[in-house]
Amino acid sequence: MDQKIFESPAPEVCASKIFEASGAKFDADVATDLWQKIMQHKWILSERLNRDVGFRIACNDFLENIGTDEELATHNQEKLLVQMGARTISRDIWDTISDTQPPKQLIQKRIVLPLIEGDLSRKHGVIPPKTIIFFGPPGTGKTHFVKAMAGRLAWWFIEIAPSMLMIDGVDRIGAHLREIMEKVRGLDEVVLFIDEFEEFAGSRDSANRVDRSITNEFLKQVPLIKSQGNKVLLVCATNYIRQLDAALLRPGRFDCIIPVGTLDDDGRRTILEYYLAKMNTGIIDMDRIVPLTVKFTPADLEYLFQIVAQHAFEMECESRSNIPVTTDMITEEIAAFRPSLTEAMVEEFKEDVATYSRV
Repeated sequence: MDQKIFESPAPEVCASKIFEASGAKFDADVATDLWQKIMQHKWILSERLNRDVGFRIACNDFLENIGTDEELATHNQEKLLVQMGARTISRDIWDTISDTQPPKQLIQKRIVLPLIEGDLSRKHGVIPPKTIIFFGPPGTGKTHFVKAMAGRLAWWFIEIAPSMLMIDGVDRIGAHLREIMEKVRGLDEVVLFIDEFEEFAGSRDSANRVDRSITNEFLKQVPLIKSQGNKVLLVCATNYIRQLDAALLRPGRFDCIIPVGTLDDDGRRTILEYYLAKMNTGIIDMDRIVPLTVKFTPADLEYLFQIVAQHAFEMECESRSNIPVTTDMITEEIAAFRPSLTEAMVEEFKEDVATYSRV
């Protein structure tokens, strides 16, 4: 049957008329959506009974027999997702990560597959993780992995920025954290990401009153997230795992504590090829470039190619002739580039991997 479109009155009028007909109160935006569905139902009933059915009868029949619980739940979730800045992530991000990078294979087997293969995981008694920490030196791609995971799962991605928690001052951070977590527990198929986790869940041994209260709130909220039956992943990232409170690192709170460190040759090659594919290039000797980027993080490589692209762009603006990016141009920029990683950072990361990893 063709869908008939009915002109809706103002949202407040929709809410008022539905209330007069049924005694049920709805927000104005919900009432506007219901108005179209009730009018559609009125038209269908009138066609079926071969007489004009009044709005009151159609409204009550729709609310009583068809129901709105599921529709309202869907509407409320969509509204909440918008309020929290939820967004979708492209699956392409997952494909930019080399299969040789250990975190990718681990995430695929330990997190993604149990969630995608729900029936099979239940058959074997596998419980998918719900709370995860990524740790590693700055710029090593922790945020990139979280987004890639959300894209691979085709779940919503919500990032809790410090500004969201500090909107009413530091004394209200704990309260805002509690409110956000309560909202998230009502959602489904969501990756909730908190970066710089050490800023909100640092060790209580040397913390002030406010910082201790925030850490205590996290200690309360993590088990609540885990106890919900919905599909929500709480993923936290930190550059300084040693600064986290010891209670958060014990088994029972975070299911997985995953290191994200240096890139191997294949990992860097994959990222290099990804950015080169977006540029105007000539013949590029990757075997010459890859060994020069040993201490480069994913963020370093992205910035490197921004510099290379800008340089080629400026040269072409001046010459007004085609200037493709060459191997020599890239190696010259690499020689002048100071990568983020140092030997000391790499060694400290290795120690942290041995101490804190839990997969």
